[in-house]
Amino acid sequence: MAPWLPTKDKFGVAVWNFPRTKEHHLPLQVGEMVHILQASEGWYCGYSLRNRAARGIFPASLIRLKGTAVEQRGLEESAVPSDMPMVQEITTTLREWATIWKQLYVAGQTERYGQVKRMMQELMEQRSQLLSGTLPKDQLLRLRKEVTGKMDYGNKILALDLVVRDEDENILDPNRTSVISLFQAHRRAAQTLSQRIQEETSSQQRAPGHGTHGAASPSHNLYLCVRNFVCHIGEEAQLFMALYDPGEQRIISENYVIRWASTGVPQDIELLNNLRVVFTDLGSADLKRERLFLVCQIIRVGRMDLRDSHSRKLSTGLRRPFGISVMDITDITKGTCDSDEDKQHFIPVHLVAADGDFLHNMIRKAVEGKDINHKGQGLWVSLKVLWGDLSQVRKDHPHLVDRSTAVARKLGYPEVIMPGDVRNDIYLTLVQGEFDKGSKKTQKNVEVTVCVCDEAGNVVQNVIHAGAGDSPSSHYRSVVYYQQRHQRWMETLKIAVPIEDVHRTHLRFTFRHRSSSDSKDRSERIFSMAFVRLMRPDGTTLRDGEHDLVLYKGDSRKLEDASAYLSLPWERNAPEPKLSSGSSFRVSGAAAALAPSSRDSFQISTLVCSTKLTQNVNLLGLLKWRSKPSLLSGNLQKLMNVDGGEVIKFLQDTLDALFSIMMEHSDTDVYDALVFDALVFIVRLVADRKFQHFNTVLEAYIRQHFSATLAYKKLLSVLTQYVEQAGRGEPCESLPRTFKALEYIFKFIVRSRRLFAQLYEGKEVAEFQRSLQRFFLALNQLMQSPLEGPTLLSQGAALKYLPTILEDVFGIFDSSTLGAVLRDFVGNLQPQRLLKQKLQSLTDIASSKAFQCHECRELVLQAALPILQELIQAGEEEDACIELLSSILEVLYQAQKAQVKKHIQVILERLLHTVNRRVIVLDRENPLRSHYVACMATILSQMDKDHYSTYIQAFPSRPELMDFLMETFILFKDLIGKTVYPGDWVVMNMVQNREFLRAINHFATTLTEMFLSNSDFELQLWNNYFHLAVAFLTQDSLQLENFSPAKRNSILAKYGDMRATIGASIRDMWYSLGQRKIEFIPGMVGPILEMTLVPELELRKSTIPIFFDMMLCEHRLSGTFSRFEDEILRRLDSEVEGGRGDEQYMQLFKSILLSCCQSHPELAKPGEDFVRLVSELLERLLDYRAVMNDENKTYSMSCTVNLLNFYKEIDRQAMYIRYLYKLKDLHISYENYTEGAYTLLLHARLLTWSEESNAAPVPGPHGLHLHTQRQLKEALYNQIIEYFDQGKMWEEAIHICKELAEQYESHVFDYEMLSDILQREAKFYEKILKVLRPSPDYFAVGYYGQGFPTFLRNKIFIYRGKEYERREDFEMQLLSPFPNAEKLKSTSPPGQDITDSPGQYIQCFTVQPAEEAKVRLKGRSIPEQITNFYKANHIQRFSYSRPFKRGPSDPDNEFANMWIERTTFRTAYPLPGILRWFVVISTETIIISPLENAIETMMKTNEKIMSEINRHQNDPSLPINPLSMLLNGIVDPAVMGGFSKYEKAFFQELYMQEHPEDAGKIEKLKDLIAWQIPLLAEGIRIHGQKVPEDLRPFHERMEQCFEQLRAKVEAEYGVREMMFFEDRRSGRPRSIAWVPDWDRLSHAGASTEAPPTPKAARRPSESEERRESRASAIFGSRRQDARQSISELPEPKDEKWRLSCTVSESSQSIDRKQPLPSQAAAGAQPSTAGSSLSPTGFGGRVKSASKLPPLPRKFSPSVYETFLEQSDAAAAGKVSPTVDGNRSLKSPPLPPPKSKRLSQL
Repeated sequence: MAPWLPTKDKFGVAVWNFPRTKEHHLPLQVGEMVHILQASEGWYCGYSLRNRAARGIFPASLIRLKGTAVEQRGLEESAVPSDMPMVQEITTTLREWATIWKQLYVAGQTERYGQVKRMMQELMEQRSQLLSGTLPKDQLLRLRKEVTGKMDYGNKILALDLVVRDEDENILDPNRTSVISLFQAHRRAAQTLSQRIQEETSSQQRAPGHGTHGAASPSHNLYLCVRNFVCHIGEEAQLFMALYDPGEQRIISENYVIRWASTGVPQDIELLNNLRVVFTDLGSADLKRERLFLVCQIIRVGRMDLRDSHSRKLSTGLRRPFGISVMDITDITKGTCDSDEDKQHFIPVHLVAADGDFLHNMIRKAVEGKDINHKGQGLWVSLKVLWGDLSQVRKDHPHLVDRSTAVARKLGYPEVIMPGDVRNDIYLTLVQGEFDKGSKKTQKNVEVTVCVCDEAGNVVQNVIHAGAGDSPSSHYRSVVYYQQRHQRWMETLKIAVPIEDVHRTHLRFTFRHRSSSDSKDRSERIFSMAFVRLMRPDGTTLRDGEHDLVLYKGDSRKLEDASAYLSLPWERNAPEPKLSSGSSFRVSGAAAALAPSSRDSFQISTLVCSTKLTQNVNLLGLLKWRSKPSLLSGNLQKLMNVDGGEVIKFLQDTLDALFSIMMEHSDTDVYDALVFDALVFIVRLVADRKFQHFNTVLEAYIRQHFSATLAYKKLLSVLTQYVEQAGRGEPCESLPRTFKALEYIFKFIVRSRRLFAQLYEGKEVAEFQRSLQRFFLALNQLMQSPLEGPTLLSQGAALKYLPTILEDVFGIFDSSTLGAVLRDFVGNLQPQRLLKQKLQSLTDIASSKAFQCHECRELVLQAALPILQELIQAGEEEDACIELLSSILEVLYQAQKAQVKKHIQVILERLLHTVNRRVIVLDRENPLRSHYVACMATILSQMDKDHYSTYIQAFPSRPELMDFLMETFILFKDLIGKTVYPGDWVVMNMVQNREFLRAINHFATTLTEMFLSNSDFELQLWNNYFHLAVAFLTQDSLQLENFSPAKRNSILAKYGDMRATIGASIRDMWYSLGQRKIEFIPGMVGPILEMTLVPELELRKSTIPIFFDMMLCEHRLSGTFSRFEDEILRRLDSEVEGGRGDEQYMQLFKSILLSCCQSHPELAKPGEDFVRLVSELLERLLDYRAVMNDENKTYSMSCTVNLLNFYKEIDRQAMYIRYLYKLKDLHISYENYTEGAYTLLLHARLLTWSEESNAAPVPGPHGLHLHTQRQLKEALYNQIIEYFDQGKMWEEAIHICKELAEQYESHVFDYEMLSDILQREAKFYEKILKVLRPSPDYFAVGYYGQGFPTFLRNKIFIYRGKEYERREDFEMQLLSPFPNAEKLKSTSPPGQDITDSPGQYIQCFTVQPAEEAKVRLKGRSIPEQITNFYKANHIQRFSYSRPFKRGPSDPDNEFANMWIERTTFRTAYPLPGILRWFVVISTETIIISPLENAIETMMKTNEKIMSEINRHQNDPSLPINPLSMLLNGIVDPAVMGGFSKYEKAFFQELYMQEHPEDAGKIEKLKDLIAWQIPLLAEGIRIHGQKVPEDLRPFHERMEQCFEQLRAKVEAEYGVREMMFFEDRRSGRPRSIAWVPDWDRLSHAGASTEAPPTPKAARRPSESEERRESRASAIFGSRRQDARQSISELPEPKDEKWRLSCTVSESSQSIDRKQPLPSQAAAGAQPSTAGSSLSPTGFGGRVKSASKLPPLPRKFSPSVYETFLEQSDAAAAGKVSPTVDGNRSLKSPPLPPPKSKRLSQL
């Protein structure tokens, strides 16, 4: 194979998945970037940028190479793509979003998922456009803005980091940008994003881009595209489309004209599918109109009436009304619905219904009307709102708007007049007219013809525009309405006459009747005429508004003769001689042939939109001032009253006139003030928002057209005069207005001076400077004035506007002089006068070019810094102070370092401490705080080592320096812990950290130099330093491992890992303490621990040895390191629980400290013990943390118990109690009330009934107001009782009640509480007997395999199930935390292949409680509600029986070889306990033979019969069905195979010979069979009493079967008779009780001795002993071994503990007064043969079975359990058989005298 060679192509992207099939392969996924190091024959070697540690080879064919740039960072070489930065950013963003996008899908956030998907698709498409390299520069810039906006918005909604950019959309480099600029950029970006998100989430949806473009652009446009027009007309048509305001009832835009052919297509076929128009000049006020409509007037061109036939010759070419269409476009223009060029809207047509339907009236009605039956006739249009002026729209939307797109302008000026917008349009509207029919029989069909004529009457060609999209014409003909006297046209057209022809042109209107017949129509002549002059006699244009014109009649030729009518008046209400109806006037010449019409009228409306024509006579007088010099003063004064729009239209002409006046009167000052005021007026006009774009026009005028060389003298003279006048306190109203125009006044002054200097070669320089100095001197005198009123206003205006002239003045004055002027200007103002304006003025000065000069800046700072210091200290005008300080700091950052060093030192000494203290004082919520912090970080960033040194030395005393350092350390720590910036301001936080780190390290040097020696040592100062440094190191923004790879790499590249730097400083500072270290133990243990837990390997290795140093210091001083040990154990718990620490830390901690300890013999053993202790704690804490957030809290409980056991073992009571309450809360959250009660008991047992105070803090509500141990213990007991009650553990609750009752009765004598507790106790007794309480099931669960956590791995647990919980449900919950675990189907223990495998295997099966022998329950008549509790609770041993066959198989008798493998599990603690499960600590497996199995089966059957009998005796209302099924299953011969099977299997001579050792067991089995007969007899008796009549045959059948069974059994195994005793309490039914001895059953042949007889004692003398015994049984002795786990319930030491809550004290007292029945049986002398007293409470007798005796008349039950014991003894070989083969029986005592015999069945 060819050798591996380094490759030049070092960067690529995988275009195909590459799985790892061999060890040296590098697996890749599509899109993964790789760094290629070597190449060889189609293979590459390198690593993925996702995991730089893993290297391997991969096919070259799967990699697409990309251009790269190799960056060298130290010794490490890295390759980055050479794509443009924007493309790289998009790529990184897409990768980051993709991860979150998948998480959104998994989380089910479908709306956000879809939104991110759309944005990612758009970004990918835009990335492709950027990579194409084909976009022009302007489109590329727009695309960059759109892309960055989309990425920033997406980052915001996905809670990612905020990216800050410059004006060109490039990401700001924090290394090349000042901190204050970064802060301001962050704030702007955050505000922009917040506004966009608010718009996106607003319920009122805005159109795309409306919020951003609409606010910035003064001009709006509506794009209209007519897709189709469907209407059956039959003739040519004209469509006039315009915008209509129904509120004003007028059209507000020019018309868009479409000429439609009769064939249904546009007349100009080239316009097909290209009928587009843009309605422009719409302002924000237009978009805010209450309603806005798009209207279309449809005019057909042809015959008078469509119904006329073509048979006769008709007049054609008539413009007749056809219909209208209206559409409400308010939602589109306001942005409440989407405007899309692809969406089509249908506009139906309203047809003209009558001759009197004027189109304008139809529009007014239609906008308020309802839907009509349009029958599919109408227009299909598309609409879209566009922003910007027309040129911008053509750039932004070239596919919509091009040069061929028609433009319909607004009727009137736009809100903002653009300088290049030259217009000369006159809009004419034919409003209405009224015409007498004259000699005609009907009203006339009037047609108005409009034309533009010159003075000679010649028609000016092509100056009339019917609308946009239509070619101009010379004549315009109105719509003809049929036979209407009053006609209302409302038709608007545009007159565009060249500017030079306006003064000699006029409009002429001629009126003609139109006939439907062509021949008559030809003969019709003009019957009337009107005209309008466009220019008034005074030289102004026609005024806007409505005009009532004079109609003239006469010869048609004279009516068109201009010489005949131009001398006549044209308007009825004109200033000329007024005309009234019927009046006459004398005219001469040709005009005598024309007469005004008395019956006809005609009104028009005009609107002049011209930038060259004025309607103001005063402005015209000024422009032509030379014609009437005498009126000059008046015209100058009247200029102030001229409308601003008129002045702006003639801006250059007006300025030329003003300066020509000034120049031509240079020898006098008569007009100087007037010209100056006029100039101020014009400049203020330009500053208005409406004309804001004329600033450039004004500046261009100053640069290019202004030529008044002497103007500067007069302007400066008047300006100085005004300022001096105000400085003297004289009224000068014009001065504030003058200051507003000061910027442009000085531009004129400076420009004029430069022109003068050029013309006269720099003459009069000194004079000019003296004039300027005089002005500034006057200005400074004005600033000194203490006067109020106008003077105060003038001072405020001067402060605001003086900085605007600095750019112009800077080149005239030297920087020192200018700086002195500015210093005095600000300094002369009284201190508390105009503070805000003063600060704003200083801010503007700091932003000027003059401030960038070193000399000027130095002087200005002398005035600014004291003001800043004073105001910041006082907290006044803080917004302005921060703005000024920010401007100063930004200028200093931009300036050269050498020039600003002194200024930074001045700011440092003046403001650093002041700003720090202000940050401390301000509330956290104050928005100014973040700005102050940014200023502070900016100051720190500009400080070098010399600055720090000088600043430290400048403190006058050592205590002041210490106070400063203390304040700074506390402030830094507070700012790090609770940052003032939002979490997504990552760049800002990192830059702040960078500057804080520099400052901390500099201050650390100060500590070691000035505060370390013995005499100078300051413990608190050092302590604050260490806490600050650790807080800095552990802050969230520096924990790189929590960030994405891209973010982590970016931070490392720009800032490095600051944790390593500060960690090394902490270590060095610690070791520099020397003998002072002991003063920081244990105080610094916690912070150092927090630092070492940071998951950075090198940091851990370098800082963990500090722990050993602490141990060594304390050990050398005191011989131990107990304080250190206590503190680290305490802090380790909270730190690990908070998420810190891992396995790596545990191993490092162990290895490093053990290594250190071994190097010091005196610490070897104690150090090893300490390391082992911490390792064990860490292991438990990590286990606990790993499961604490799981949904299934089962394992959290286990880990909690492990921890509290550990804390008990090491005697940390406070931690122990803390975890006790955590465990209790977990139990209660899962309704494990019993376990919660037992958990609280562990705390209660630590307390005494004393008035001692609580030693350890108690979590939860108990610890707030319970101060003594008695109070706390009582509260805990009440809570425990409540939990036991909820968990139905009333026996346990009763015991607690008794102990509380004892305290209330004998110690605190609170009989009221005693009454309450006794009542609660009584209720619990009642619940035991009456409330249904099902016994829980128990499950054995084994966790096998190495895949489980250590506390589960290869262990078996016994779980206590909940009420009615099925094993299937339990298994589902069990498997839910381990979805990959496999369930074992076998119940056998798994082999080593399972336990050692890396997988997870779970085994689950049901186990049975192995009940312990309960002596106190034996031989007693106890209801099963009581006994059942002890069969399922307080159990520590559980068994599982698995049947199997051994030996030869007998198909006819399965019992012969049915063996049982019984496994007994012993748990660590009894159940229930503090957990619902406990680990199995031992297992024992025994094999039960078939005979023993038979004995066990018979005993269970007998017990079941006895249980049913007792149930029915105690509750006669029980249903009989269970008893019927039980009895029938035993006595019916059809199922009675058990006896015969046992006889065939075990009672044969062959079996006895083969198994002589089983003789006793065989006898026991026979006894059990015999004892079943009396039990069955009692059951059948009860059945006979309760059986219904319909089941009587069934009962009789059962009785017959039983008689046969009894006869057989008694003949073979003897007769057993039972004797019942009545309960001592009246009304209680008699019952049988039989409690089998399981131990003897399992170990046949073992004998059981009766418990010793207790000494007789009176209750009062033994009460204390009983209480102490009961308390110790539940809680354990108080004097325990300190190392014993207090979570472990004590082992039962006597039978009394097993009955902890079962037998009440009263019953015990009664029993002690007379011997127990078992004791009586043991000590009685034999009396009557064959009879005995049963320990169960009834008497019985055993008879010989040698022959079948006759059935007795009376049935006398025998003592059953006595014979069980004797049969056990016989099985053990202690009883020898008698001669007749029967066992010798011990004679029982006589029955009590009050006993009753059971009547015969």
